[in-house]
Amino acid sequence: MKSHPHFGWLFYFHPYIYSVTLQSRIIGLKKIFYIPVFLLLLSTTASTQTMQFSAATDLGLMRSFKEGQQFWTFGHTIHGFFDISPKEGVYIWFSYYNRGKFSNNLSAIAKSPLTLPQEINYENRASLYFKHFSVGWRKFLVGKCDNEKGWNLYTTAGLGLLFGRVSNVHSTPIDTADYNVPVLAGAAKFKRLTADLSLGYEKPLGAGFFLYGEGRVWIPASDYPSKYIFVNEKAPLTGMFNIGLRILF
Repeated sequence: MKSHPHFGWLFYFHPYIYSVTLQSRIIGLKKIFYIPVFLLLLSTTASTQTMQFSAATDLGLMRSFKEGQQFWTFGHTIHGFFDISPKEGVYIWFSYYNRGKFSNNLSAIAKSPLTLPQEINYENRASLYFKHFSVGWRKFLVGKCDNEKGWNLYTTAGLGLLFGRVSNVHSTPIDTADYNVPVLAGAAKFKRLTADLSLGYEKPLGAGFFLYGEGRVWIPASDYPSKYIFVNEKAPLTGMFNIGLRILF
């Protein structure tokens, strides 16, 4: 069967289409690549060493630092630690945080010069709700994971996926057919890749229990603009302080 003369060049002589397809596949692979990498590292290293497992739970206070998106809220995190040596290992955590509320004073601008009024000032009352999954590496700077005396100081670094939900309520109803608005009313979900860093202090209590305090930060590693989020660039940028209990099995 002969190929259509008008479409043959599309598949054989158009490198741009191939480039766009390849780039989209690479981006998709990057989003999920880090999880099997950590699991492979864990299984490979643990095969030659004695691995210890511990679990932890904590409560935390979160601060959103980004201007135009600042708020306080609180949440909960559960952890799993796979220590391939007394000084380092892999962590996995899942966090969820209560709604953080804030507001912005905004203006809607008329699309047509014939529309009156030309500008409407209003307040957007917003709330953000987060769930977060992270995988990374933990290293003890002082002490070790099974320390029975003294104290521990550790740091973690990893990559995460932030699942967010935003809700907006305008103080004045605005017809978006006639006006351009900086942020839409209503609710929407969004996702962000994050770089996750922490520094923690830990005190053994005996019988495999440890009390710890930990400071964390989630740094946005991707931007997916949403019409429902007023501040999109390098946001949300959040820091947390958490206090919890770890048990070594």
